[in-house]
Amino acid sequence: MINNIKSIAVLFVAILIGFSSCKQETYSFGDIKTPSALTLTAVVVGTDVANPNGNGTGRVTITTTAASALTYKIDFGDGKSEVVPGGALTYKYTNPGTAEYTITVNAVGTGGAISTISKKVKVFVAFEIPAPIIAALTNGSSRVWVSDKDANGHFGVGPADAFAPIWYAAGPNSRDACSYDDEITFSKDANNNISMAIDNKGQSFSIGAATAFYGFSGGDACIGLGTTGTKKLAFMDATSASTSANSTRIQFTVPGNGMIIFGTGGTTYEILELSATNMTLRNIGIDGNSWYQKLKVK
Repeated sequence: MINNIKSIAVLFVAILIGFSSCKQETYSFGDIKTPSALTLTAVVVGTDVANPNGNGTGRVTITTTAASALTYKIDFGDGKSEVVPGGALTYKYTNPGTAEYTITVNAVGTGGAISTISKKVKVFVAFEIPAPIIAALTNGSSRVWVSDKDANGHFGVGPADAFAPIWYAAGPNSRDACSYDDEITFSKDANNNISMAIDNKGQSFSIGAATAFYGFSGGDACIGLGTTGTKKLAFMDATSASTSANSTRIQFTVPGNGMIIFGTGGTTYEILELSATNMTLRNIGIDGNSWYQKLKVK
């Protein structure tokens, strides 16, 4: 009986010790402070009267401040976000074209308290031309190109779904003289935009299907077409069914009449081949056919 009483006493003491060890600890984080006076500015780089949505770099300078903020989480509105302790950075949007984004800032205070502010920005992002294309076309500044008239297939045509002049490929020096004296200068600016200037010596060749597009009439002919002025080219990924095996998969559009060397009524050129000395272009003409030309560095 005495042994039973001792066992019960030991068990009671153990239970008391267990309850004592389970006592909850109390921690203090200090005062919870919600950030106040939250501000947000977002300035699109290169904005001016001529470029209301920026210079095409896609860069936006973002600055946010708040009292009692420990850090800031910035959502850029394009599916990406970043924690920015200092509240200032320059962010680069990358989707080509003009789009509106909502920038949202969560300012985080002690204890996780949050204040939120948003601002909309409209940003123009120019297509980022691959560096090898820029280098080959412009030699880092500007480069002059002429017809590669001594090459087979320097002028040719094929069906719209082809990527070679399978219907006709001109032999060396077999085309009209007005196709051979043009000089095309490709130049780049500080933001890697590429422009083109053409000296056609007063005349350019047009296929018969396209003469009306240039304001003339008749069949295949040299026409008195003015090509003065520098034109900023719009580059993009190729929209054709070409592959990396037969094309660079880069194309550009020429504003205005779009003519290079000879006119087809088309204004968009896909760069099939390009090196520091030679280039092959493909163009869909107004007749629906694919037209080809080869150029070389002057």
